[in-house]
Amino acid sequence: MKILLPALVAGTMLAAAPAVAQDSADWTGPYVGGHGGYGWVADDADETLVFDTNQDGSFNDTVNTAAGANAFSPGFCAGSAITNAPSGGCEKDEGSVTFGAQAGYDVQMGDSFVVGLVADYTHGSLRDYVTGYSTTPASYTVQRELKHQAGLRARAGFALNNTLIYGTGGLAYGRIQNSFATTNGANSFTGNGNEDAWGYSVGGGLEQRINPSLSIGVQYLYTSLDAGDNTVRVGQGTALANNPFLLVNSSGTDLKTSNDKFETHGVSAVMNFRF
Repeated sequence: MKILLPALVAGTMLAAAPAVAQDSADWTGPYVGGHGGYGWVADDADETLVFDTNQDGSFNDTVNTAAGANAFSPGFCAGSAITNAPSGGCEKDEGSVTFGAQAGYDVQMGDSFVVGLVADYTHGSLRDYVTGYSTTPASYTVQRELKHQAGLRARAGFALNNTLIYGTGGLAYGRIQNSFATTNGANSFTGNGNEDAWGYSVGGGLEQRINPSLSIGVQYLYTSLDAGDNTVRVGQGTALANNPFLLVNSSGTDLKTSNDKFETHGVSAVMNFRF
């Protein structure tokens, strides 16, 4: 999917090129359009869960058993647990088909230099998972899902007759839904919810004028969002007082992912109607 979309767009552009007038297009003016493609979460193989056992706001603590052993010695995986032990494996982060709309304005300066501003909205379902395994045994999985993205970016490039090659970058916004799953049936777990995330997007693309009012193209974007400090509070529930999550502070332990960023890649086919 990640390779097929750009190839399809490139083929369409080559097929349509003879129909374009030979005179160079003027890219100045407004446009609106849509896009569709595929997005995926950036590789985060080193991501783990981190813990704050004394609730001082510093997530650099080790959750120990009453005997002093590391309760999470089985380790972590950058995915979703299949069973309550590492031997059961992990499902990878999930990419998604994406689609949305955009609107912008370009200004051509001289024969070839083009600058502009574009705003867009993209919908999909990109999921980032992190799992920790305790010696109980039990699994603890934090999920972050990005469904709604929006951006406001500048773009600049060069027009080669009816072809525009450009780079783009600017502000990005996403709405992240946090959730948590565990096979630990003794402790209580509170937290999660939706969170606004802000960051930036950078990328580039290519656009081909089919006629004076229509252009098609392909675009790549890398997005980095600050996903915030969402935490899960592990409380006593029905667990005994010597439970590892309660040994340092009887009110419990906070946990979260080690990476506060939500980073994605996306490739889209683009169609714009120009005025």
